[in-house]
Amino acid sequence: MISVVILGAGNVAHHLYKAFYSSENVTIKQWYNRNIERILSYKNEVAITDDLSQLTEADIYIIAVSDDAIGELSQQLPFEERFVVHTSGSVSAYDLDKKNRRGVFYPLQTFSKSADIDFSQVPICLETLMKKDYMPLKNLATSISSITKRVNSDQRAALHLAAVFVNNFTNQLYRVAHEITESKGAEFDLLKPLILETAIKVQELSPFKAQTGPAKRNDKKTIKRHLKLLDNEHHKDLYKLLTTSIKQTHGR
Repeated sequence: MISVVILGAGNVAHHLYKAFYSSENVTIKQWYNRNIERILSYKNEVAITDDLSQLTEADIYIIAVSDDAIGELSQQLPFEERFVVHTSGSVSAYDLDKKNRRGVFYPLQTFSKSADIDFSQVPICLETLMKKDYMPLKNLATSISSITKRVNSDQRAALHLAAVFVNNFTNQLYRVAHEITESKGAEFDLLKPLILETAIKVQELSPFKAQTGPAKRNDKKTIKRHLKLLDNEHHKDLYKLLTTSIKQTHGR
């Protein structure tokens, strides 16, 4: 049985709590947040606190707060030589205070409190500064996920950057598409099967092989018609930028 203390109450912390709470191999010893109101509803399930001096002993302390707050919170921890990890994709393990053993427990997924997540299918990227700490962290990861991967700092940073492209930027393109359909009184929902099929296709094919559309075909007439339809200059700029990128990729 692995014992953990969760520090923070954002989206990642809430989803980790649910996953650990459901695991037969993990005991949540305590949940800390500086604003205890955000975790007050869990007081009958787990010991909660807003006082760092009252933190209990555990195998692993998981800092799941905003990137900017990780270093400061790790400095405030009132103990030494314990195993402390953070959950960020972009923050170095060295940003954690060196008074404790350090690592990273990075779930590579997008988290919203209102959306249920099957954690067994969430890749968890692991990094430790000391060799002896890797297996305990891996055991914690495999207790909630079937996909774990040891990565170095450069690989984790690249994955986080790539995640911004496939998730945040893609979602913004969905928003642009929603604006385009709304401007003509069309239904955005009619695009949802296409969105799903595109995501399914890339599970089997590389993005390079999965690419279709007028830019890949160098269909100049269709591209010209599309640009003429776009009233919003920002949308036009995006269309031109992505069209050029696709053409360059596919040698058009």
